[in-house]
Amino acid sequence: MPKIGKIKQSMNLNLQCDSIKLLIANFEKELRSKDLRKKVVALVPILRELRKLGKNLIPSQIAASARNRILHYFRKYPHVVISGDELFIISGIQEYARRVRELRVQFGWKIINGVTAKAMAKEGEFSKSSIDISKMGPDDYILFSEKEDKEAAYRWNVANEIRRKKFGVRDKILEYFLKNIGKQISGEELRYLAKDRSEWARRVRELRTEFGWPIATRNTGRPDLDVGVYLMESKRQSPEHDRQIPDPVRAAVLRRDGYKCKACSWSHKEWNPSDPRHLELHHKKEHIKGGANTENNLMTVCTVCHDDIHRRK
Repeated sequence: MPKIGKIKQSMNLNLQCDSIKLLIANFEKELRSKDLRKKVVALVPILRELRKLGKNLIPSQIAASARNRILHYFRKYPHVVISGDELFIISGIQEYARRVRELRVQFGWKIINGVTAKAMAKEGEFSKSSIDISKMGPDDYILFSEKEDKEAAYRWNVANEIRRKKFGVRDKILEYFLKNIGKQISGEELRYLAKDRSEWARRVRELRTEFGWPIATRNTGRPDLDVGVYLMESKRQSPEHDRQIPDPVRAAVLRRDGYKCKACSWSHKEWNPSDPRHLELHHKKEHIKGGANTENNLMTVCTVCHDDIHRRK
């Protein structure tokens, strides 16, 4: 901001502060009154001035609308828990939650609230040790990615169609993943599909561990994904015996092998729609012959090499 603009902003803020001080001084007189309504009415101009002061903390040249002020604030403090009270102050409006939803649904900013974060943490999918999830409430928010998701609006429309269908939460989530293979999906989208039921995160884990769908997260061996993001890597379900590998073991093996296929060195950095392979774990000693689900008996391979190994056997 030019120097003159900063001086002007500072002068305006000082004037507003002086106005608030005067209003508060006058309110002290009203406190002595026995009339409740007089006290309430005396607080109204103070509230208005405070809201005006909060709005002006971000100059209009940077963000003129309430929604843009909220976005500017989130982007200034990514990966930090932001309370609804902060958003109320910086936006200057009571409907700040609606603006947060617009940023999420229409513009694709990965913002999750305390309800979604707690559901993920319960299933071991929240790996931000610096954030105390237990203290987050429904009106607390976190921006987890500074990249705008241009396809989000389309996906939310698809989610809305699936949400109306008359089958279970797990099947709705699976259909949504199958329509978005290779795309990053937020926990907020999945919670919406489940009509805000807390079971959605557990259903995602079941799809991965009990049904073998390759749904990856940061905690299951995809460090390139942001916290709060899920991704179905392909339509291919893993064999039943591979579904028994615990997620911590799976993640440890992938990390040990550098997130690359031990046979051909393929990694997810090379993924593209025409070659939609992904990484799996192969038992060195076959599971049917007593091979254990341990790090020493497992190796990372891509789906192409995994099929080739079993064909040769």
